Amino acid sequence: MAVSMLSGCGKKATDPALEEYKASMTQFYDQLTFYDNSINAIDPESDGAKTELLGYLDQMNETYKTMAAATIPDEFSGISDIALEAADYMDKANEFYHQAYDNEFDNDSEALAAQYYQRANNRALVILQVLHGEVPEGEGISVETQSTYEISTINSDGDSEEGTETEAQQE
Repeated sequence: MAVSMLSGCGKKATDPALEEYKASMTQFYDQLTFYDNSINAIDPESDGAKTELLGYLDQMNETYKTMAAATIPDEFSGISDIALEAADYMDKANEFYHQAYDNEFDNDSEALAAQYYQRANNRALVILQVLHGEVPEGEGISVETQSTYEISTINSDGDSEEGTETEAQQE
């Protein structure tokens, strides 16, 4: 994953579009937490486990699509491709989970779905790191500095803090 960073000094004025984007991304991550907790709480032995799992995955897929469709402010323009990739991978994961569980269990489809699911979540993690003003880290990630200036990012409690802009691309 190649990453371009913009960082520097001098705080920018509050931008309503930027604040709206931050709020929508906070909601996106809150929803992912809800889906993760809900999926992990499913009793795999229950009669409705497959239906419940696929329902949560359908909802998660829609959440990823909504996230990718959001207008990304210039301050975070570097994550636009990653947001689209994340939504695309989640869509493929959802499709293959349905293939795996809708009829006779298909182990190959489940394995492929799990790979796409992991790719979607890896990209969501990179986006989160960027929004928090962190330099994305992980296997296959490289960072390039393009220019310097400071922007406002989302910290863990939703407040603004000074940070960086990152552009990342996953191979």
